[in-house]
Amino acid sequence: QVQLVESGGGLVQAGGSLRLSCAASGRTFSNYAMGWFRQAPGKEREFVAVIKWSGGSTLYADSMKGRFTIARDNAKNTVYLQMNSLKPEDTALYYCAADQAGWRLKRTPQDYRYWGQGTLVTVSS
Repeated sequence: QVQLVESGGGLVQAGGSLRLSCAASGRTFSNYAMGWFRQAPGKEREFVAVIKWSGGSTLYADSMKGRFTIARDNAKNTVYLQMNSLKPEDTALYYCAADQAGWRLKRTPQDYRYWGQGTLVTVSS
């Protein structure tokens, strides 16, 4: 079992930045690939980014490339999402998730076993 708790969300103006954190507890964090997803009201959950267990490889959704950066600190059992140049369309509930297959980079929510409760990001225009 892995417990995930997100933090760092809030209200920011367009063009601003936020850094989300996801703290993990339970089983060995460094074994898991960690992903970020988001869900806006009335929309399906959307892939944002994922990082392998070692932190050596990452994958981003096309609309986030160059603006968002995923990173992890296995010593702190934490994964981060640095979000820059935020747009109103980035407004959503942001979730972190853990994939037991730590060597792979997956985009689909069904591949992730553990989920946090989410942190809300609101970008005003």
